[in-house]
Amino acid sequence: MSTEKAQLASAHVTTVRVNASDTVSIETDALVIGIHATPQGPQAASGAAGLDQALGGRLAATLTAMGFAGKPEEIAKFPTFGAIPAPLVVAVGLGAPPADGESLELETLRRAAGAAARALAGTASAAVALPATTTEEVEAVAIGSLLGAYVFSRYQTNGQQKAPLAEVELVTSAPEAESAIRRAATLADSVTLVRDLVNTPPSDLWPARFAEITEEIGGKNGLTVEVLDEVALKDNGYGGIVGVGQGSSRPPRLVRVAYSHPEAAKTIAFVGKGITFDSGGLSLKPSASMDWMKSDMGGAAAVLGALLAVSRLGLHVNAVGYLCLAENMPSGTAQRPSDVLHTYSGKTVEVLDTDAEGRLVLIDGIARAAEDSPDLIVDVATLTGAQIVALGWRTAGVMTNDDDLRGAVVEMAGAQGESVWGMPLPAELRKGLDSQVADIANLHPERWGGMLAAGVFLREFVPEGVDWAHIDMAGPAFNKGEPYGYTPKGGTGAITRTLVAIAERYAG
Repeated sequence: MSTEKAQLASAHVTTVRVNASDTVSIETDALVIGIHATPQGPQAASGAAGLDQALGGRLAATLTAMGFAGKPEEIAKFPTFGAIPAPLVVAVGLGAPPADGESLELETLRRAAGAAARALAGTASAAVALPATTTEEVEAVAIGSLLGAYVFSRYQTNGQQKAPLAEVELVTSAPEAESAIRRAATLADSVTLVRDLVNTPPSDLWPARFAEITEEIGGKNGLTVEVLDEVALKDNGYGGIVGVGQGSSRPPRLVRVAYSHPEAAKTIAFVGKGITFDSGGLSLKPSASMDWMKSDMGGAAAVLGALLAVSRLGLHVNAVGYLCLAENMPSGTAQRPSDVLHTYSGKTVEVLDTDAEGRLVLIDGIARAAEDSPDLIVDVATLTGAQIVALGWRTAGVMTNDDDLRGAVVEMAGAQGESVWGMPLPAELRKGLDSQVADIANLHPERWGGMLAAGVFLREFVPEGVDWAHIDMAGPAFNKGEPYGYTPKGGTGAITRTLVAIAERYAG
């Protein structure tokens, strides 16, 4: 294996540490401050008052002259001309100030810190003086800075992309700030791993290689990793994964990643779709829908990233992840529309469309996960284009077999700043999945409600009495547009932090 293939992460060198000094006395390359938008013009947020005084009270006038209003994530840079040790000020908009007695939303802080970090690419150091007086606010600013500084430049040889912001000093006197920063770094490391995996081209990330990476990471972080190769998959009846992967020269894998804690009272299982490249198989995608299908393993990556964070945080929960890995390719050995698969659950599935492959690998993972007797199964997948049609590029859909669980997942995702919307599983859609030759078909004949129909299909493979949630993140996993907040172009690491939050909710 070449050195380049063995390498996983890009050079993510940003570090964050606490500095409780006066804002204007810090020796750094840039000072980041927050600015609110008000009817009277830009207004300095807490942490920037000292700078206004050092500038002779001219901060608001300077920003106004630059046309800066303080809208969320708006950026303005100006030199200090020796007024303070930092030669550059970066003002980032926070929107309207909070009402009396209230605090800024944590996602506002995350995005502001991320926008500032992106704007400072190529800079060695920055002091960030955004409002951060509580442990939660410190964590939000820290993780926003770390994720905003993300750069994926492994394959660029001419240096056209600037290096990430290298070092952040977070200006705060909040209690337990150091522990908040350590937690933020743990979560950011996991999201960075997911982003790197999603951004890696399929020429360097195929099922067996993904499994090797999981073994490498697991061995270093207290995770138990078991890998089933194509022979074991066939021998043990994993017909969904085998069927999807049989058209590729690079065979499929099922990877089980497990974390246990001696004081755990509950077990959760995460199941991730891991299609390392999705051509659509014989039901070939149009080329315009194929060029970003390296991201179709984002669910499996999120599961691995979440298990890494669960282990590093030492949560009092048993957590197991299943990475359902295959490459969906057209060839003389590929599965055909009208084939019938014998899946791990014992049920048979008629394949009407080979591009509805994600649900086929997931049902094998769900059935296997049920054998761990979990209190909850969560599957996460870049599953349907219908999710993007219904909810757009930034909002994932969550479907469950329990209304209270659906609400809880939406709440936990929202607390992490991840946009998730609860969706139904209409009973009438089940009839459209009837097959004349098998127990169920993998595609609903109607075009409409495709995201929901996929959820209804998956629900058929969840055993009675097991709580289950399905998260379809086809759009949020990969940002095809411009960067925003702490979200880069390309792989986003979406839903990783939500899975960690779920694990924390179930921890003793």
